[in-house]
Amino acid sequence: MRDSLFRYLSSDVIARLISDAQTRVCYVAPGIQDAVAAAICSGIVSNPKLRISVSVDFNEAVFRMGYGSLKAVQQLNESDIEVVNSPGLRAAVLIVDDVGWVFTPTALYLEPEPHSEETPNAIRLTQEQIAAVVLRISPKERDAAISEAPTEDVRLTLESIVSETGSEPVTQAEFELIKERLDQVPPVEFDVARQVRVFEPYLQYVDINLRGAAVQRQRIRIPKALLRLGSSEDLEGRLRTTFDLIERDSQISSKSLEKELHDMRKDLTRSLGKFGRVILKGPARSRFVERIKQFRSRLTAHQKTVQHQIEGKLKTSREQVIEYYLPTAKDKPPDELIGVSVRPKVSDDDLRRWIGAKLDDVFPTADEVVSDMSLDVSFKDVTFETLNDPEFIQALKKAYPETDWDKPFSEFRAMGEDKKRA
Repeated sequence: MRDSLFRYLSSDVIARLISDAQTRVCYVAPGIQDAVAAAICSGIVSNPKLRISVSVDFNEAVFRMGYGSLKAVQQLNESDIEVVNSPGLRAAVLIVDDVGWVFTPTALYLEPEPHSEETPNAIRLTQEQIAAVVLRISPKERDAAISEAPTEDVRLTLESIVSETGSEPVTQAEFELIKERLDQVPPVEFDVARQVRVFEPYLQYVDINLRGAAVQRQRIRIPKALLRLGSSEDLEGRLRTTFDLIERDSQISSKSLEKELHDMRKDLTRSLGKFGRVILKGPARSRFVERIKQFRSRLTAHQKTVQHQIEGKLKTSREQVIEYYLPTAKDKPPDELIGVSVRPKVSDDDLRRWIGAKLDDVFPTADEVVSDMSLDVSFKDVTFETLNDPEFIQALKKAYPETDWDKPFSEFRAMGEDKKRA
């Protein structure tokens, strides 16, 4: 397969190629995996004259995507093998002695490395291409070529060639910074992430929360100073230790909105019990997003209606509470009010002001009532732990009996078996 135009280059294959190197190894790619770094380190030990050039994009995102391993870079550093930083690099080139390939590096977060000639990811370079490429990716090879130049004209031509990869080695400070970030938030396990992505085309969790719209259920806690005055029967249905801000059957009730949201949940999503609520991708999710957009418009209209009417209702409710407590306050004026009064007898207006002052601490303003209204909708992908729970597939099949879930679950399990074999 050495002479084939197309072939597959996995980390293990690259490592085997490097282990046979006699004169040079040029490795340019977004990142470098452990097996490749180990082969380079072994090669330089067994052959100290081996010319090594390694250039990668030393970037946190590279490690999170699985293009390479931080451990591999550390291994090279510990063997005094310089690693050059080439920011933004996504193409890859491997040259071992007089053989070279351009290849597509694998992001392990997205897929496993190629494992057979049926999945080629590399194209073999010709000798002319190798000669041209190596001078632009390896300063060491360029310097070696200059020192061996047969004529002055050739030497000047070689000296005019500019490297098209990075020129600065990865510093210890850069290494420590990336290491700290990855230690704080470690990359996901790539095999696990790929297993979970089997279900990405099928469904998502969805959380829907309507907040603050149900003004008919908003209550305030009656201040203790008023509770000590006593009670009457007039507002018995609304007044205990708490008080309904408005009547339950008020025109600004959110009942119609809540019914609309309930029907949307029932028709377009399904509850999986302890696992949460899910939605199918495709038509169901598209329709749901459309319905949510329409619902937000109606919620905005409801908010304006409430804003227009709530101030008067709050004022009425506040006056009702004041009048509710006024008779008992007259029969037994509170010591707190007596203590600041210079008149021999407190008036009804004094009592109303005192009760009102207590209510000011607990009654919201109209703006506060309206500003609390919101609709929160969030989507999340299913997790590896959930997919491994045997009750999840049972709940899913029960919620969507018409959908064939055996196919994605068999793929999920198959990928897990591949991981075990690896």
